[in-house]
Amino acid sequence: MWTQHDNALTRTFRFKDFKMAFSFMSDVAEEAEYQEHHPWWSNEYNVVSFRLRTHDAGNTVTEKDQKLAAAIDQLAAEYGGVVQEG
Repeated sequence: MWTQHDNALTRTFRFKDFKMAFSFMSDVAEEAEYQEHHPWWSNEYNVVSFRLRTHDAGNTVTEKDQKLAAAIDQLAAEYGGVVQEG
């Protein structure tokens, strides 16, 4: 489950290594382009963190964010990503 904090959905994933994290990010980039909805994200080695909110809706969480979050979850599962708590 994504966490809603400060008008955004947030989640962090941990992968086997940097290469796997980067491959995941590349696929997320393709999906974000397809959905025309782009996340804020950060990456450090094998950890990728996301923050999703819709800027043109006053920086709030919308259905667009929920849809992208679901796609990110699916891709993370395909790459063996584990949700990192805290």
